[in-house]
Amino acid sequence: MTRVLSFDFGTGGVRAGVYDVGKKAMVASAEAAYATDFPRAGWAEQQPGDWWAALLSAGARAVSQSGSSEIAAICVATTASTVAICKDNGEPIHPAILWMDCRAAEEAQATQAVKHPVMAYSGGSDAVEWLVPKAMWLARNKPEVYQQADIICEALDFINHGLTGLWVGSRMNAACKWNYDSARAEFVPEIYNELGVPDLIDKLPQRIIPVGDAIAPLRDEVARALGITSQVLVAQGGIDAHIGMLGAGTVAVGGMLIIGGTSVVHLTHLAGQGDVTGFWGPYPHALVDDHWLVEAGQVSAGSILNWLSGRIFGLDEAGHQALIREVMTSADRSSGLLTLDYWMGNRTPYRDANLRGAILGLSLGHGRADIYASAVDSIALGSANVLAVLKERGIEVGKIVMAGGICKNPLWLQATVDAIGRPVGVAREDNLSLIGAAICSAHALGLFPDLIAASQACAVPTEELLPDAARSRRYDEALELYRDTTKALTPAFHTLSQRQAQRGRP
Repeated sequence: MTRVLSFDFGTGGVRAGVYDVGKKAMVASAEAAYATDFPRAGWAEQQPGDWWAALLSAGARAVSQSGSSEIAAICVATTASTVAICKDNGEPIHPAILWMDCRAAEEAQATQAVKHPVMAYSGGSDAVEWLVPKAMWLARNKPEVYQQADIICEALDFINHGLTGLWVGSRMNAACKWNYDSARAEFVPEIYNELGVPDLIDKLPQRIIPVGDAIAPLRDEVARALGITSQVLVAQGGIDAHIGMLGAGTVAVGGMLIIGGTSVVHLTHLAGQGDVTGFWGPYPHALVDDHWLVEAGQVSAGSILNWLSGRIFGLDEAGHQALIREVMTSADRSSGLLTLDYWMGNRTPYRDANLRGAILGLSLGHGRADIYASAVDSIALGSANVLAVLKERGIEVGKIVMAGGICKNPLWLQATVDAIGRPVGVAREDNLSLIGAAICSAHALGLFPDLIAASQACAVPTEELLPDAARSRRYDEALELYRDTTKALTPAFHTLSQRQAQRGRP
């Protein structure tokens, strides 16, 4: 019996799961929450100490529930671009800057001027969410914090340091968010020099480890806190959604994983470098060797629906579910409305942090069900737009698997399938990142020859969901209006975003 412990750090909390590799099943799980602060418009922060407390709480409960104190390996997946600022001993000296924080818009824009070939791996520039623009923002706006920081790293690196006592980086995060040359396995000091942060290269974890490789043994004191009595190997993980590709079985070229939750992430692999202007990547060897990873996504998705139902409509969870059922029983409820899903900017394909949300076409005859339905449509259209632009770039997507919180909202799920206009496989389990992390652990233990073989053996089953042809045609028409309206309103959005930044709040 080989059991491994996985952690998946999301926006609002961590999930821990004990996975039995032989049975290919999750045998125990637990969760723990942590808070997010929003001190200014476009800012989002967390306390790294809260992550660690949540890990110990959820991990100990999962191990206890599993009925065995023997764990062979641990692997962690986290949100990407959640940046921790620390001393060398791991002590945070500033709140962590959450992935969705878009304060570094000017710095991200400045990366467009860097013409180094490695920048092509990130689509020609860095996104506002990534570590490098956030580090640039710190250097410009809080130089004392930047100078005092020994380590600027991802949440993943902070957690792995707590587990092992070592500062290491994941090849995935480094390739996708740090402008690391994963093709040559080296940092590129020229990029940091040109961006005005030449010493950032010394603040990043220096040892870069591929996903699924071993880092080091687990520290004894951490094992005791988790209730583990065996020797434990810590395996390198990566970005939560990307690690989920292993659990979904979409690692092959042309496969796509769509994870819908607070945001939406679309992930696919190319056989080689291609034109993905407007998207993130393609990143060589980010997840598996000899594959080029492309990442797309929407910053705001489920967060918009929760904002509408809770903050605007004043509904509790039961009320939210009742609203979903109401909309589902009324055909074409959002007719005559157009919502643009840019509450926190656009990740791809426009890569514009200064776009903002809009609900257009309102009259006094519209109610909350109409508005909610239109918001769902806008999020679905955002995903359809991603696939449409990829196709325009010559990238064909084959197998699609959907997972995440979207699967708990049948309205949003079906709307997305209809807008895409393609059959999709819906994951029967809602823990792809945990299973993906378990696959990484199994590989690090030598149980499989490579990650692809491990994924093929352990991927979760899916259930096919088909689009409705009539609704798909309506979404095709709506997509054209969605794109045209985005272009027309972009100057107004930029003006409003600037005013929000000047006021320091929405």
